[in-house]
This record gives sequence, structure tokens and C-alpha cells, in this order.
Amino acid sequence: MRSVRMRILVTLLVLAIVGIGGWQLLPSQENKNKTITVGTTDAVTALDPAGAYDAGSWALFNNVFQSLLSFEPGGVQPVPDAAQSCEFTDTGLQTYRCVLRDGITFPSGREMTAEDVKFSFDRVKKINSDVGPASLFSTLSSVTASGKSVTFHLSSPDATFPFKVATGAGSIVDKDKYPANSLRTDNSVDGTGPYRLTSYTKDKQATLQPNGDYKGDLGGHGRPIKLDYYADSAKLSSAYKAKEIDVATRTLPPAMVSKLSPSDPDQRVTESDSAETRNLYFNTRKNSALHDVLVRRALAWLVNREQLAASVYDGTVEPLYSLIPTGLTGHTTSFFDEYPSQNVAKAKALLTDAGVSTPVEFSFGYGIGHGAGAEEATALKKQLEAGGLFKVDVKGYEWTDFQKSWAAGKMDAWAVGWVADYPDPDTFGASLVGSDSVMSTGYSNKAVDHLIQDSQRYADRARVDSDFRTIQTDVANDVPLIPLWQRTDYVVSSEDVGGTQYLTDSTGLFRLWSLDWI
Repeated sequence: MRSVRMRILVTLLVLAIVGIGGWQLLPSQENKNKTITVGTTDAVTALDPAGAYDAGSWALFNNVFQSLLSFEPGGVQPVPDAAQSCEFTDTGLQTYRCVLRDGITFPSGREMTAEDVKFSFDRVKKINSDVGPASLFSTLSSVTASGKSVTFHLSSPDATFPFKVATGAGSIVDKDKYPANSLRTDNSVDGTGPYRLTSYTKDKQATLQPNGDYKGDLGGHGRPIKLDYYADSAKLSSAYKAKEIDVATRTLPPAMVSKLSPSDPDQRVTESDSAETRNLYFNTRKNSALHDVLVRRALAWLVNREQLAASVYDGTVEPLYSLIPTGLTGHTTSFFDEYPSQNVAKAKALLTDAGVSTPVEFSFGYGIGHGAGAEEATALKKQLEAGGLFKVDVKGYEWTDFQKSWAAGKMDAWAVGWVADYPDPDTFGASLVGSDSVMSTGYSNKAVDHLIQDSQRYADRARVDSDFRTIQTDVANDVPLIPLWQRTDYVVSSEDVGGTQYLTDSTGLFRLWSLDWI
């Protein structure tokens, strides 16, 4: 991760020379309560943690709710947040116990209890929303609460369970304010995070005020924040250039990113490694045109990642040939090994073997306003229709409708970005290619499921490398998805905003509290 700080370094040098105290670089009293405006194209599906499993919703949850655990910037192991301590109490990794911190209070003034924690996890599983995070807790059998202690009983060994607790899925809600059997549908939030949500207009804006009662791992409070949501990257870019926002992130248009310069004295540019990937998913059910694995393999022979990266993304993403991105244990090049380059002849031979009539017609959906989704869909349509083997019907969807459509199996193919839930290859396992995948492809492979479960029994995560390499070989053979690219995170801000280097990283957290005036 690197942040452009040249002007600050020069200023520090000048101040040192003239003997001016460094205290003058701290935020002025005038800026102390000044709002920092952040712009993003991420969309919020729901304000209720039981009803959302996407980057935009979790970015908000990270700031207005607490989980028992969290991640420090660049960290790879969870640390206590709402919890005072957490640990496995057995050698079999099936009993996980946390003790709550004292004095954590909800907006109502009521103190958080272990019963609130139990309630929060129970309702995620009970509601089991189509676009919610229940699948993340597939190994959670039951939760018990006693005094300040909450104990999670797992159905099988799961060393990754603490990672999952640290995500937005582990957000703790007030049991007196949220229904046990259904989603809360108003625009209010009752959480204990570093911020209070003071106002919210869907797809437009969220206003956050520092929570003076926050007690957790952060050790401080951020500045007032206004989150502005933009329909697409072009509008986000225009707002930043017009100085309507102080910080722009997720997702900047490729043309803008490709021109960012570390030497620009008028802004800060933060670039960080990311575990964000984008895949083309396939509906493998019997009623889909892509049910036959030979048809899906034929499609794999037609995708040209390098062309996508160069023409659609101006070289701001890296072609990806692996379910697991670079930087995480288990990364391979399994799709390159199987389908090294675009080859119409090989695709045609597979369709002949499948005995299907060409062109094979199928529907392809993408989310409107999310990065270069429309341009990417157009480019992929052209690639997949090479040689007249396929006919692709492309359609864009509003984000929430998009999620519901793929969950209901209404599309044959769809392209979706995946931001790692936590810094471990497991987040690319069950969630994407397990039998109960959140991507709802209908794909089920008992060998893959077994390998995913087997990998979860290793507390030493370096030992999962072999399992995930085998998983990726199977996935490249079965093709329930095709990896497309891996992104580098970029954040741009005005020169008087600091802390952007901590805003995002591969932990999956969105740390608005890290932002400050300089």
C-alpha cells in the first residue's frame, strides 16, 4: 500500500527548518467537526445485517455496527472489538467462546448483553434471506449465552469461524429493536459501532456522526462523514473533479485511474493490494442453456482476459486465471492451464461433442452502474459470439434486482465482482463454489464440498494450500464460473484529507473512522 504524501513531507521539512511546532499540522479547531464527504458507486442492499451480503452494505455495517471481532489494517488475524476476548475452547475447533466488553451501549442506552449476540446470529440463520449472509454460517449449529459469555457450537471443525464473525455478517443488533423472524425495513440503525447513522436516503446519501459512546478496538473516533452514492463511475468522477466530494473510492472509471499520478500536488492517491476479483458465473441447473459442462468449457475457450483488461479497463486490472486471487494461499493458474488462449476451434469441437445446435442462445446479466459493467458485458458478448457458436442476450439490472434475479436462477450467466470477506482463501470457497454458494449457480460437487470442509480444520492456514489447489483444478474442469480479473484498490482525495491509506485493504473492512483532516 502506498499513499502520496509529498506535499506533507515538504511541509514538515519547512516547519522543522523555521522551528514551527508540529502541533500546527494537527486538524484546526475549524476542521475538527467539519464533515468529510466520501463518494462511491457501491450500493446498499439493506440496512439490516440479516438482509445483505455485498460490499456496499457491509461498508456501512463496518461503521455503524460492531462485531465481536475485527481486523487491524493489513491484519490477517481477527482481533477483539465488541468482545474482550475470544478463543476456541476445544482442540477440535468446534466450540468457540467470546466474553463481551463491559459498558457497550445501544443508542437506547441499554447495555449490550450476550443475549443480543445470540439473537443477532440466530436471526441471520432463521431469516435466511436470499441476498443475506446466512450461508457464511453453514457450520454454526447453535449459540448459547450466559452472563457476559457467548458460545458458538459448530457442526464441524472450522478454524475460519473467527474470520466470519469479524465480517458484516457478525454485526450485533439490539434484540429489542429488530424482529426475530423478519427483516427490519425502516431507515434506522441501532448499532454500537464508531458511528451513528443520523440520516439515510437509499441510493443517495448516508450521514454519519461519531459515536461518543463507542467502546471497542479502534481506540478513537473519526470525523463526521457524509457518504454519497453515485449511479455510475462517470458521475463519481465528475463529482470529485467538481470538488463536491473530498474522497472518491469504489469504483473510479478506468480512464481516470489510468491517468492518476503520484506526483500530482493537488490530490492524494492511495493504491493498495486488493483481494477483489470478478468472475463470470453460470447457471448450471437443468433448465439453463448452460447446464451441459461441455457448453461451459466451450465458453471458457472464448474468453480473452488480456483484451478485457486492456480495452475495457485501460490496464487497471490484472487478468485472473484462478478462483483464488494472487496474494492468498492456494492461488494457481488453473484456468490458464486448461484454457491458455482464445480458441474458437476447440470451443466448436466441444459443442459438437455436446450435440447441441449452434448458435447456443443464453441470457447474460450485469449490475448497472457498478464500474465498467456495461462496457465489459459488450466486450464479453463480442468474445463469446466469436465464430457464431453462441448468441448472447445482454441485460443490465438495478443492483438489488440483479441479486434477486441470479438468486432465483433467472439468468444463464452473470458477471459479479467479489470483495473478499476476510483475508483467507476460504472466502472464495463455499461462498462461490460450494453447494450452497451465495452466487446460486446450482453447482454442486461433493469432492469440492469435502475439500472446503477439510480445509477448515487447519488452524495453521498455510496448510490449506493443497486443498485449494485441488479445488481450483476441479472448478476449471467443471466451469461453474470463469475468473476474469483482479483489481487494485484506488482511493483519491483532496490534499487536506489524511488516513486514506487505511480506508480499504484485503481484510474487507471499510474504515471511515481512519479519515481525518490535515
